[in-house]
Amino acid sequence: MLAAQSRVFARAVLTRATLRPTAAIGVRFSSVWSNVPMGPPDAILGVTEAFKKDTNPNKMNLGVGAYRDDAGKPFVLNCVRKAEDRIMKDLLDKEYAGITGVPEFNKGAALLAYGADSSPLKEGRIAITQTISGTGALRVGGEFLARWYPSSKKIFVPTPTWGNHIPIFKDSGLEVNHYKYFDKKTNGLDFEGMVNDIKNAPKGSIILLHACAHNPTGVDPTQAQWDELSKIIKGAGHFPFFDMAYQGFASGSTDKDAYALRKFVQDGHLLALSQSFAKNMGLYGERTGSFSLVTSSPEEKARVDSQIKIVVRPMYSNPPVNGARIVAAVLNSPELNAEWLKEVKVMADRIITMRTQLKNHLVNDHKSKLNWDHITNQIGMFCYTGLTPEQVEKLKNEHHIYLTKDGRISVAGISSKNVAYLARAIHEVTK
Repeated sequence: MLAAQSRVFARAVLTRATLRPTAAIGVRFSSVWSNVPMGPPDAILGVTEAFKKDTNPNKMNLGVGAYRDDAGKPFVLNCVRKAEDRIMKDLLDKEYAGITGVPEFNKGAALLAYGADSSPLKEGRIAITQTISGTGALRVGGEFLARWYPSSKKIFVPTPTWGNHIPIFKDSGLEVNHYKYFDKKTNGLDFEGMVNDIKNAPKGSIILLHACAHNPTGVDPTQAQWDELSKIIKGAGHFPFFDMAYQGFASGSTDKDAYALRKFVQDGHLLALSQSFAKNMGLYGERTGSFSLVTSSPEEKARVDSQIKIVVRPMYSNPPVNGARIVAAVLNSPELNAEWLKEVKVMADRIITMRTQLKNHLVNDHKSKLNWDHITNQIGMFCYTGLTPEQVEKLKNEHHIYLTKDGRISVAGISSKNVAYLARAIHEVTK
């Protein structure tokens, strides 16, 4: 009996002794991430969070980069609804797409970007892959160039540029540099500075170009300036990488918005392109985009295709099918394509109208002594207002209007109901 009690006591002691170091080990394991610092908050998301907490009925969120209708609501295109209905009726399976995505999507995306008269397209010289929207296209492109572009690992981006460009390319293994772009004195393009920086970049550098509706400034080169840039970049032996996230959404014309890309191709550049269908089809959450490269021959295209697959495979294996099927249905159906072109023009025209009304209120109603021509000279969803960080802070604190500290506003957040209020507030903080 005593022996049995001794064994039980011994086991209890042993159990307690065993548990103590285990608990200590658990504490050590739980602090394994103690060296991870708090990352800085996202500038755009921070604006949205502050906006949500504000209870003022006149509050405005001009930070979000997504289209809203005149009632301030998310807008789903009618052609997209019809495409979804067709896809549902076809009872398609949910099998994996290939590594480079849905073939019908790639065909339609390339045709939309490069145009039916494109020689590389006709000759089978364009390597294209479906991606996780424009962000994924840029990352796949950055990874491919970091591995295979022979001349340089330096990529030059405009100052300013979309904030995500810099971490995308850095994480891809490229060295990010900058060229002049925005002129704060005129709220327009610093074309001379841009040209000088591109000319002085090391030969063979990668030059990132916004095809249209530059984000965040809304400032684009003219067609004549694009013509000159094509010659300069080719003469310097640089490699152009176009980011085209707003085709059709900028001017209302998909052909006009693709002018720069098509001009460079016509001039013989073997370039890269990132495409997104988030804005121009309202497919934000579907994450549908593409990355393409113009090559010198079908044989070279085949080799490039093989290496693009090798980049994509360990990254996400293959892209999702639903958004690609929607885009393919819209682009490849004459009926839906015609409807889409009308709808994308409606969105672009609403943005242009809001720009005009905002400027008119400032100039005509409030007799502002400042020059507001840049509001209507700029194009696309975003406008660089020229407001200082101090003025932005006043807009938030005194008028409940939220935008990023650099003075960028999303024109999509303006409506016929609040444009007069916005103009009055801007006048109050700038007079």
